Amino acid sequence: MVRYAKEHKQVTRQRIIEKAGHRFKQDGIDGSGISTLMSDAGLTNGAFYAHFASKDDLVAHVVADELRTQVAKYDTLRPGRAGLEDLIREYLSPKHRDHPGLGCPSAALLDEIGRCDDGTKQAYTDGTRNVVDEIAARLTPEDPKSARGKAIGLFTMMVGTLQLSRALSEGKFADEVLEQGIENGLAFMR
Repeated sequence: MVRYAKEHKQVTRQRIIEKAGHRFKQDGIDGSGISTLMSDAGLTNGAFYAHFASKDDLVAHVVADELRTQVAKYDTLRPGRAGLEDLIREYLSPKHRDHPGLGCPSAALLDEIGRCDDGTKQAYTDGTRNVVDEIAARLTPEDPKSARGKAIGLFTMMVGTLQLSRALSEGKFADEVLEQGIENGLAFMR
C-alpha cells in the first residue's frame, strides 16, 4: 500500500474543495453527487471519506473556502470607494452572470444554503460577515461600524440583482437589470 505524506493529503483535500466549489456553483449542491465531485478532482469515490465525514461536511468547507477566496480577491481592488465601485461593476457584469461556476457563492447557492445543516449555515454566516465588513471598511475606512447597515444593504442588493438577472430568459432585460443594479449600487455608496 502506498503511503502519502501529510502534505499530499492536504493538497488533495484542497483540490476536492476547489473543484466542488465550481461544480456546486454551476450545478447546485443538490445537483452535484459525490461521484461527480470526485471525478472532477480526478479521484475515485472511495477516496472521499478519507477527506470528509459526509457531503454536508464538504459543503461547509466549500462554502467557507469560497467566501474566504472572495474576500481575498478584494485585496486586488483599488483602495476605498474606488475599489468598491470596481467591485460593483465586476459583480454586476454579464461575465459574472453568465459564469456562475466562477463567481460568487452567494448568488449561486443562497437558496440551497438556507436548507443546509447548521455547520454550513455557520460557515456561510462567518464568511458573509467578512464580506460585509470588507464593504463597510471601504465605505467608511475611518469608522467601518457606522457603515455596517449600508454595507449589508449594498451586498444584498448586489446578490439579488445578480440572481434576478440570471433567472431572466430575455438577454436585453437581463442586461438592463444589471445596468440598473450598477446605478443603484453607485447611488447607494453616496
